[in-house]
Amino acid sequence: MTFTRREFLEKTGAVALGIFVSKQTLSGYPSELKLAMPVSEAGYGPLRKDRRNMLDLPPGFKYKLIGRMGNKMDDGYYVPGLADGMAAFSGPDDTTIIVINHEYRIGNDEKIGPFKGKKKLLENFDQEKIYDLGNGTPCLGSVTTLVYDTKNKKKLSHHLSLVGTLANCGVAPTPWNTAIICEESCETHLKKHGYAFEVPVSTEPRIIKPEPLKAMGRFKREGVAIDPNTNIIYQTEDQVDGLLYRFIAENPQNLLGRGRLQCLAVVDKPRFDTRNWRVQKFPPGEVFEIHWVDLENADTEKDDLRQRGHSLGAALFGGGEGIFQHKDSIYFSCTNGGIEAKGQIWIYTPSPYEGTEREGESPGILELFVEPNDPEVLDHPDQLTVAPFGDIFVCEDGDDEQYMIGITPEKKFYKFAHNAFNNSELSGVCFSPDGTTMFANNLASGLTFAITGPWS
Repeated sequence: MTFTRREFLEKTGAVALGIFVSKQTLSGYPSELKLAMPVSEAGYGPLRKDRRNMLDLPPGFKYKLIGRMGNKMDDGYYVPGLADGMAAFSGPDDTTIIVINHEYRIGNDEKIGPFKGKKKLLENFDQEKIYDLGNGTPCLGSVTTLVYDTKNKKKLSHHLSLVGTLANCGVAPTPWNTAIICEESCETHLKKHGYAFEVPVSTEPRIIKPEPLKAMGRFKREGVAIDPNTNIIYQTEDQVDGLLYRFIAENPQNLLGRGRLQCLAVVDKPRFDTRNWRVQKFPPGEVFEIHWVDLENADTEKDDLRQRGHSLGAALFGGGEGIFQHKDSIYFSCTNGGIEAKGQIWIYTPSPYEGTEREGESPGILELFVEPNDPEVLDHPDQLTVAPFGDIFVCEDGDDEQYMIGITPEKKFYKFAHNAFNNSELSGVCFSPDGTTMFANNLASGLTFAITGPWS
């Protein structure tokens, strides 16, 4: 069944996106934080050329470089390269703790890993804490933790938290103050990959022994988002024929335990193709009721969850990428969706009875929020976040020059940032819990920025 979004909001009594945050949210924005929409109709004005040729931003906005590949960290290891997904948490004394994924793959230069190619540093490291030592070449996908003082705009510390994974992509905060990190690879070396891992959030240097969360599924996982109302975990799959998954843990604070892995299907439209490649089956602005399909054998030997799920009726998505929980909805991007295969942004609004036997009484709703089919407007959206005031910020992974795009709740687009350094994608966009600072990376160059300015 389909509805316009207005019809759905009237049907359910749901509240449309606003510009006020009235409760503590998963991202940690403070109670009653009130940030107005930008003064202009859309955005903050034309981008100004950065004299340092790093990051072009609108008037009034500034950045500080707070992380650089190869710099020595406080624990003696080195900032890895390929800084990708990030999540920000409230720390002690009003600090912000940033958990950063580093997307190392087999074949990358070991010098961009946390040991900087120094064999002695690797040999002296506790080998039990490297998830996969590989077949002669260790897997060096890593997680680092950076502590930042937003008030004084100062980095306080940076340390290694996890090592030995592959193709680390998205990071998501949990309501119980941990971070879930994702592997966007299903390769097998000494161990299988394609898992999520859980990392404690702490200002103190601590390197954990990585434990794969196998019940959450094995696939090319780009990102996850957790709904704090239900503790249900939503997951994107970076495949052109990918699915949208959810995981319902028996005990959310023990994700190593059992749970139900499911994939999204459209009501009365089995095996629905949301990609709109040949024909626009799913128009922007309309909403479809959905249901969830159970998947068995989540820890599959083959990378076949999406084929099995689709055969059971699951909907196809064109390259699931960034995903973020905001208020009562889940936002996610599909980098290859749309008639021109240039990208889509989706909103999933969970059922009031999400994850229960009553879910069918008022099903969850899926909306194609935007699909501009114009690379000048949106070119292969990747990671995204929703700002405290309601705008979506999405990093492009398109052709040639790379931008961060803002999208208002009224579906107006604007360019917020431009990578003036090279043609690498920007990545990891997220906001500090106090709402004052945006964090973002230059992925290929391993740079991390703290961005401040007149958000309100």
